Amino acid sequence: MVQKGEIILYTTPDGESKIEVKLEGETVWLTLDQMATLFQRNKSTISRHVKNVLESGELEERAVVAKNATTATDGKTYQTAFYNLDMITFCDYRTGKY
Repeated sequence: MVQKGEIILYTTPDGESKIEVKLEGETVWLTLDQMATLFQRNKSTISRHVKNVLESGELEERAVVAKNATTATDGKTYQTAFYNLDMITFCDYRTGKY
């Protein structure tokens, strides 16, 4: 069983991509980059779906987006948006991947 705050490794059904998935608050959280990898689409496609879901009011941003500080390879700290399972599911449906 996965514990709260644990990171698990997910492999796409085709075995091509592996994604570290963060489990927190009884949901999983992925960045745009991770969703792009998961659905094997480019980041701009996923970003457009996220924007459309939020603008249409299907999901509320404050309920599905968490911003966390992350340190990049350049050593700088950036605010990165993480999206919960609700948003991931909406993007999955919209991309038609699975």
